[in-house]
Amino acid sequence: MNYQWYPGHMTKARRMMQEDIRLIDLVIELTDARVPYSSRNPDIDELGKNKARLILLNKSDLADEQMNEVWAEHFKKKGYYTAKINARSGAGMKQIQGIIQEACKEKTERDRKRGILNRPVRAMVVGIPNVGKSTFINTFAGKACTKTGNRPGVTKGKQWIRLNKNVELLDTPGILWPKFEDQSVGQKLAVIGSIKDEILQAEELALWILGFMQEHYPGRLKERYQIEEEGLLPELLNSIAFARGCKRKGEQPDYQKAAQLIVDDFRSGKLGRVTMESPDTTA
Repeated sequence: MNYQWYPGHMTKARRMMQEDIRLIDLVIELTDARVPYSSRNPDIDELGKNKARLILLNKSDLADEQMNEVWAEHFKKKGYYTAKINARSGAGMKQIQGIIQEACKEKTERDRKRGILNRPVRAMVVGIPNVGKSTFINTFAGKACTKTGNRPGVTKGKQWIRLNKNVELLDTPGILWPKFEDQSVGQKLAVIGSIKDEILQAEELALWILGFMQEHYPGRLKERYQIEEEGLLPELLNSIAFARGCKRKGEQPDYQKAAQLIVDDFRSGKLGRVTMESPDTTA
């Protein structure tokens, strides 16, 4: 299928971010550590040029730890501050305050020379839908100050959040970009849940996941579903349907149910820690 999802509120959100960027000292961009390239909106680099930048590899507990290190080093070489976090559990969050101060050290020094003391750093939090922006803000602030939801498109307006005397955050809606030039990017975003499931085909996503796991993480499917994982992908889906009791009347396999099970298992980490791309393959 052709992967695309760009509802009207995203156009409005992009305009709003362009207007607000002049107020900002730092752009904090959340990515999904399983797809650090595909989960970056290419518009953000243009939007945030001449600003300090911090890229957070969120959901790093679901990603291959070795690849987390590779991606962190890749972003550092490009001049970004970076950190691996799990916003939901709080892992890696304690370092963020210090990184923000370090990233904005030049700005703070300029303010001091002009006699401006104790002005908080203003940071804009950006990222694609369902990457965990609201969860990050709530965990960072230590309170529920934004709406959260395990579905894309929960945040639809902007809001300023005063975290402490040193930092103010501007939360923004998750925005994709109008057209995926590379459909494999859209497919990966669909797999991690950044495109509404209602417009997707679960069987197609499941077959893609099975093929990826078969090639890059052999043994994981056998371990999870107690099946032989060699063979054609439709046969694998069939085996998993029977192994997990996904059946319709007449003992026929329910492929839709089995496919959704596979997608859910991937998203929740039940297939193990997986990273779907590397800097070498996305250059």
